[in-house]
Amino acid sequence: MPPTIAIIGGTGLTALDTLKITHRETLSTPYGEPSSPLVHGELGGQTVVFLSRHGPHHTLPPHRINYRANLWALHRVGVQHVIAVAAVGGIRDDMEPGVLAFPDQLVDYTWGRPCTFFEDNLSQVTHIDFTEPYCGELRQRLIQAARALNLGALESCTYAAMQGPRLETAAEIRKLERDGCDIVGMTGMPEAALARELGLRYATCAVVANRAAGKIPGEITMAEIERNLVEGMDKVKMLLARVIPM
Repeated sequence: MPPTIAIIGGTGLTALDTLKITHRETLSTPYGEPSSPLVHGELGGQTVVFLSRHGPHHTLPPHRINYRANLWALHRVGVQHVIAVAAVGGIRDDMEPGVLAFPDQLVDYTWGRPCTFFEDNLSQVTHIDFTEPYCGELRQRLIQAARALNLGALESCTYAAMQGPRLETAAEIRKLERDGCDIVGMTGMPEAALARELGLRYATCAVVANRAAGKIPGEITMAEIERNLVEGMDKVKMLLARVIPM
């Protein structure tokens, strides 16, 4: 039975130890190689496929990820729903490290990334509606599961997609805050738009790994981020075990 649900793992989730693996699949796509093999398995009685966005050993920086190959490969094997896990920085005051958040809007500040399937050999110019960038139904399933588990997840926020791989300056974070952004990451685009172009139902589960630049005194360290992600990813695994059977 082909998988209908995919989980894309970001920083802190390069493998899913709760997945009962059946096999791994390496696909070639018209857009090159995906970040990792597709790991097929079972979770909560459902057939699921897992893809590691940054590669199995976390070696692909955000601006070098082949987003088109990743989404095309998932679509090719029959996936219809995508839960994208992403580590982010917290801008809004309640975006504390370890908190889960389900964005309902995004602002794209990335540049130079291949960002569409609609560019060559077209019979006509194609535009997608992107008013609501995330699937409302899938978001509600995530919200319901988080409520049932008392995870204290934040149910509405705006994701700022930055180019990376460096972290932001304090002035950039102040600008993002003025723009209405609540969390900041580097992988949300063009992933969300490509999923929409393919007709995939896509939602993000963001894990706050740190307070954004300038929100607390001192520098942001990778040790701090990794420490906070341990707690956050434990919540993610609980959430996935609850939401997948739904």
